[in-house]
Amino acid sequence: MTVSRAPHIEIERPLARLALADARSADGDRTRGYAHPLAPVLMGVSVAALVALAIVLTRDTGNLAGLWGASGLAVVVWLRTSRGRRNDAMYAAVVAVSILVGELIAGNKPALSLLFTAANMMEIVGAVLLARRFAPSLDMFSLDGAVRFLASAALIAPLPAALFYSVVRAQMGPYGVVENIQAWWLGHTLGLAVIGALGLSLTPATIANLRRPRKLIEAAALIVALFGFFYLSFSGPVKLAFLMMPVLLTIAVRMGVAGTAASVVVVAVMAVGTAIAGKGPYTSVLNPSQQILMAQLLVLVGYLPTVLVAALLEERDRLAARARIGRERAEKASEAKSRLLANVAHEIKSPVAGIIGIGELWSKGGLGAVTPSQVEMADMLVKTARQVETLAHDLLDVARAEAGSVKVELRPTDVPGLVEDIRRSALLRPETSGIAIETAIEGEGLVALADSQRLAQVISNLTTNAIKYGASGGRVVLRVAPVDDCVQVEVIDFGPGLTPQKQAQLFEPFNRLGLERSAIEGHGVGLALAKRLIELQGGSIGVISAPGEGATFWIQLPAA
Repeated sequence: MTVSRAPHIEIERPLARLALADARSADGDRTRGYAHPLAPVLMGVSVAALVALAIVLTRDTGNLAGLWGASGLAVVVWLRTSRGRRNDAMYAAVVAVSILVGELIAGNKPALSLLFTAANMMEIVGAVLLARRFAPSLDMFSLDGAVRFLASAALIAPLPAALFYSVVRAQMGPYGVVENIQAWWLGHTLGLAVIGALGLSLTPATIANLRRPRKLIEAAALIVALFGFFYLSFSGPVKLAFLMMPVLLTIAVRMGVAGTAASVVVVAVMAVGTAIAGKGPYTSVLNPSQQILMAQLLVLVGYLPTVLVAALLEERDRLAARARIGRERAEKASEAKSRLLANVAHEIKSPVAGIIGIGELWSKGGLGAVTPSQVEMADMLVKTARQVETLAHDLLDVARAEAGSVKVELRPTDVPGLVEDIRRSALLRPETSGIAIETAIEGEGLVALADSQRLAQVISNLTTNAIKYGASGGRVVLRVAPVDDCVQVEVIDFGPGLTPQKQAQLFEPFNRLGLERSAIEGHGVGLALAKRLIELQGGSIGVISAPGEGATFWIQLPAA
């Protein structure tokens, strides 16, 4: 059994790190740590101690190693602190010497110690290379990063070393190749997985989070529960190993990856230690070596996946935090845009009104005698200025609607009468020449709960658009009909229609669907404003169209 001398459990809550989520991706040293000058020395001493302890504790059971933590510690420190090839060579030398010293301290013969050292170095170097290749970010706080590290460094890296050791060892002892591979791979994979997950998840943010009194109390309570459930699962009168899952899942939810990894390390040490001591849930049916095997499998298959659950939860919280921040930024940008639109509209209105007044005076001869060409120019000036004035009013309405300052007075509104008034007004416009504008009233009592002024503004806008964009059809129909508990108004044209892609962009402000350079006047504000005004009245708006089949813009408002 490999014991890391009562590992210090450093636990953090996922939500406490959400504000630092973006900083983690920007700061490469967050998971890699800092290259402290004493790191290789401390690692070497710890590795030698873990090697000697693991060998001494499992020697009497005939098992190779219950929990080989030396490889996990060496890999974590190497990955987090080594920089460059020179440092890699230094770390390799320190680790090799430390393992050899630990083997000799444990009482192994020099030849066997050299064999163990070679196999361990093959495993550790392989784990470092695989982790750098397949999990370069060393990010245990995302599901992808955790799976990549555990699969490459913990599951795959020990296999070549296990095969090398077992072939050589089979020539020296009673155990066969398969038994040696099994004994090596399980113990070393368990050490790499649990120690590696804990080492990579301990960060400055984790340690800082523990300083909060409330978090310390919560961590202490969960640790007490962890020991209590372990006793019930492994040492109590009824031994049910699955009872550990609820407390581990609770730790995954409350304490994140670091807390879960620390808990799995504690459980692994206790489970394997219990098996080595001849206790636990399998003492009556299995020999000591088989008990250790079952304890290793239980931790790897049953408890270690809770680290992946914690990684998934932290990743979800981080993405949710980013989405919330993005939404807040978008809302602030929208507010700034609305203020800008309102300011621009106010600044435009006054000078435009002056231009319209001067143009009308000029056209009527109020500024002196004018020629016919000058009258035409003055009329064009007034027409253009009125278009700018209309745009300014629309921009101001859009800004007010987005800011929530548009007030609507909902009252029973005779929709057919309103539509008829709009039809008559549209017929007076010069651009409606040659276009038939019809109304179709289906049913009686078509009274909606709406703001009559704002509703008229929206229907007029839709009618104007139908005349401008659907003029080729030669006909526009204003239809009113009951739909469930609503009154529906449809503005139907028989023009070229709209593709699904254009329909998806239709109600976006300032989006004219590629008609910016066409002869059709417009600014792409009307439909966006119409949508907001209808929604303020508790209704909905949409479009039904297909290329070559015209377009039907519909409005639904609650019936009065």
